[in-house]
Amino acid sequence: MSSYWTLLKTPGVARVIAAQLTARFPFGMLSLAFLIHIEQVYDSYGSAGLVLGAMSIGQAIAGPLTSRLMGRWGMRPVIVGTLVVCAGSIIVMALVTLPISGLMAIGLVAGLSTPPIQPAVRTIYPKIVNSRQLTPLFSLDASAQEIIWVLGPVIATFVAIQVSSVAGILLAAAFLVGGGIWFVALPEVGRVRIPRSRRKLGAVLKRPPVMLSTIVGFMLVAACAAVEAGVVAAFGHGSSDSGWVLGIFAAGSLVGGLALGHAPIGPWALASRMLIVTVGLGLATLGLNFWWLAGTLLFAGIGIAPAFAVLFGIVSASVKFSDTAEAYGWVGTGQLMGAAMGSAIAGFMIDHSGAGAAIMVAAGFAALGTLIPAIGRRWHPDLRGRDASPIPDTAPIQVQVS
Repeated sequence: MSSYWTLLKTPGVARVIAAQLTARFPFGMLSLAFLIHIEQVYDSYGSAGLVLGAMSIGQAIAGPLTSRLMGRWGMRPVIVGTLVVCAGSIIVMALVTLPISGLMAIGLVAGLSTPPIQPAVRTIYPKIVNSRQLTPLFSLDASAQEIIWVLGPVIATFVAIQVSSVAGILLAAAFLVGGGIWFVALPEVGRVRIPRSRRKLGAVLKRPPVMLSTIVGFMLVAACAAVEAGVVAAFGHGSSDSGWVLGIFAAGSLVGGLALGHAPIGPWALASRMLIVTVGLGLATLGLNFWWLAGTLLFAGIGIAPAFAVLFGIVSASVKFSDTAEAYGWVGTGQLMGAAMGSAIAGFMIDHSGAGAAIMVAAGFAALGTLIPAIGRRWHPDLRGRDASPIPDTAPIQVQVS
């Protein structure tokens, strides 16, 4: 813990982490808030899954595009422009009664305009700490973002049940606007300039660690999305138990990230962390009462933040600085496509087979997320004894001596 306190004392680190967590906090609320809202209005978890899927697909498409635009136009203009459109779309979805197709269309717009906070902050980190501190910072960030998933579901459930589901969505929009303004006002955002990438869009995916991180991130987030839907369905929208169970799930991730943040990142690192998630979710399929789900999901959560830290670390160490934002954009796209797939499949399984089927879907995604990095371990960088700094854009010039 002393090393984490040292990191937070580094100039700029604490405020960058705090601002980006606030700006991203609504995304810990929105899935559950929209799930409760749409189920209450349309009496269908499947419809809620479709709307959440459309939003996630929009985010997936936008990820690498808006990330790349930050290298051309700068971070602030891109983030401010997307912030305005995204917040406006979310507010319309909350206040205007529309058919499911209309909600899906606006959800797609909201997804397409999601501010690229995560790729921006991952690009800023190597510029505000030294190379030795970078891997611990990724671990701290992955752990700290679990605050979003600890408090977000609890707040969303409490507000949706005690006040209204509309109020829960509007509160999330307020966090998005306030946090986004705070983030773009930071001096670090103004100081860090992302060089324009010389590669074609998507070329960074040819690097095996980036593709591996994108695929495994898809599986991990799909599992988490399916768990979220399954837990809500297990307890019903009239109970706050779902928010507490999901908060405990995320608390396990927070504990795991802090405990395993300094563990060496070797070729088996990603598979071993995903195995923890798989075992926990597999056990969760055996019962749907509060304490069983709380205990098994607490165990499953222990692997989540450490897995994300490995994803961030192997991507950072494998690409040039000018490609980092786009690389993280693609990794984010994989995660958001996973959220779309996990939400949609879980929603339909709940409607046809009950809440337990969604937990089984989650366990299946996690098992694939364990198997893939085990098979592809030769593509997994060995960072033991190395730092995770991006490859410099400058390189020695070869001079031919005659």
